[in-house]
Amino acid sequence: MHNMSAENNNMLIMKNISKTFNLGTVNEKCALKDVNLTLKKGDFATIVGSNGAGKSTLFNAITGAFFVDRGLIVLDGADITYQKEHVRSKVIGHLFQDPLKGTAPHMTIEENMALAYLRAKTSNHAYFSRINSADKAKFREQLSLLEMGLEDRMKQPVGLLSGGQRQALTLLMATMVTPKILLLDEHTAALDPATAEKVLALTKQIVADRQITCLMVTHNMQQALDLGNRTLMMDSGNIILDVEGEQRASMTVDDLLEQFAIQAGKKLDNDRILFSKVEA
Repeated sequence: MHNMSAENNNMLIMKNISKTFNLGTVNEKCALKDVNLTLKKGDFATIVGSNGAGKSTLFNAITGAFFVDRGLIVLDGADITYQKEHVRSKVIGHLFQDPLKGTAPHMTIEENMALAYLRAKTSNHAYFSRINSADKAKFREQLSLLEMGLEDRMKQPVGLLSGGQRQALTLLMATMVTPKILLLDEHTAALDPATAEKVLALTKQIVADRQITCLMVTHNMQQALDLGNRTLMMDSGNIILDVEGEQRASMTVDDLLEQFAIQAGKKLDNDRILFSKVEA
């Protein structure tokens, strides 16, 4: 049997990705310029950078919220550069900062989970009738892992849940069928510290258990160094720093800020990021 090539070990390859919004107008903004990024299977990379650095735009390029102007995006060996968003969504998990974005409030917990499960699991002809009692038992079991008592509230509308409960539920929904990649866009930033801690612990546990390839945007520099195995820094639509292994293990938050200043040619000016340094 021949050796698997290194290519097969890569979950995500982005080559020369560029995107400009409002081209030719006064609001023209080059959001991504010539971004190159390769994630190996099981990589967990954190991303930091100022507002407007291109972090969310990078995620939207991966999910297909828009098509890039040029470049190539390969997910698990398949070219998805021009694949429609709803097709990609079956294999990409995506959590936003706003806990309200990931769930349908008027539907019950069980219905929300069923939708997520069917979307990822089956063809386009999925109906609620496809959810059987074994599936429901599985939902219940998954909910009980959250230790939030949600397994006893499966018939309640999601709109009654707190932000933290909704975000934990969204995390479950995004990973119920293991995604090829999980994108976390500051998914704990809007939660109170205790709840944020809980959702983060759950995230680490799920990602580790299933060895999910993961990209996580955070404004907390300490978190960016502690979580996962790799740290990326973005500025002006570029990845200006990419550290892993021993180099990353020996870095402090001050080292990271200093590296940013060297690579970007300016100091990091994001208050939230600098405050997170004080909090830590």
